Amino acid sequence: MTAAALKNQQFRLAARPVGMPKSTDWKFTSEPVRDLADGEILVKTLYLSLDPAMRGWMNDGKSYIRPVAIDEVMRAGGVGKVIASKSPKFAVGETVYGSIGVQEYWIGAADDKTAAFNKVDGNAAPLPKYLNALGMPGMTAYFGLLEVGQPNAGETVVVSGAAGAVGQTVGQVAKHKGCHVVGIAGGKEKCDFVVNELGFDACIDYKNGSLKDGLKEHCPNGVDVYFDNVGGDILDTVLTRINMKARIIICGAISQYNNTTPVKGPANYLSLLVNRARMEGIVVFDYADRYHLGITEMAKWMKEGTFKTREDIVEGIEKFPDALLMLFEGKNFGKLVLEVAKD
Repeated sequence: MTAAALKNQQFRLAARPVGMPKSTDWKFTSEPVRDLADGEILVKTLYLSLDPAMRGWMNDGKSYIRPVAIDEVMRAGGVGKVIASKSPKFAVGETVYGSIGVQEYWIGAADDKTAAFNKVDGNAAPLPKYLNALGMPGMTAYFGLLEVGQPNAGETVVVSGAAGAVGQTVGQVAKHKGCHVVGIAGGKEKCDFVVNELGFDACIDYKNGSLKDGLKEHCPNGVDVYFDNVGGDILDTVLTRINMKARIIICGAISQYNNTTPVKGPANYLSLLVNRARMEGIVVFDYADRYHLGITEMAKWMKEGTFKTREDIVEGIEKFPDALLMLFEGKNFGKLVLEVAKD
């Protein structure tokens, strides 16, 4: 079968969302796959990573990465298989990770800097793991905690969104570094998973109890490092419990992404002044040249059985719009992955 005989189904951005993305913000298209030119590869998408950051990429404004343009294929990292190649860089049958986009096939130069493809070993770990702890969420957690948070053994680390892709990795890395780790998650099932499966010392269910009381109970000596994935009221509450010289890592603010009013900033920011604390953002791309270090260490822990991950896999590219909303409705349990095709 030639490349031109293949049809590529894609989700393109049709409009900039106001509030929660809706069906009319997307255009589902199908187009033939052209034949390869010299130096190009054709990648069949297997799995796509669905991340809260995707909501920000849909907005037209200055950020750490340019916004997705109207009528452009929606940006998404993914794992795929090379099914045709006219480049010595990648051989047919090899598995790669890169910015594939929400589409069934990717075609272009093997050294395309935007896609930034790298080979992955499907025998070393199941492919969805490369979109979780061994991928961008894991690198965000690993370098955000260790480089920005700089935890010391014996300190108390708190992480919100603890059952999510970034949160579950943050907590386990902190435990490996000798910290007392407390998660914040919504619902008993998620909190039980965080404690019983991932090994956190405690998890506070913010949906069914007082977060303030939970922090007093499980962080009796205060909070030294807070890894924030949600922003809003949870950030405000944690700031009331921070210690002298605390470090707050701003990774995301999922509670604010679909606001139709201005983003709510921290009301208790003066706690940073009183406690001589530091609040700093993490953008994972800043550590790209060191990803291999994080992958090597966490893969070692996985092999030893001291590090676990959980993926929530939705099947079918046509499910993309509804699957993306799961992130903002708290419906996913673990790293949210869209399975586009079987390996």
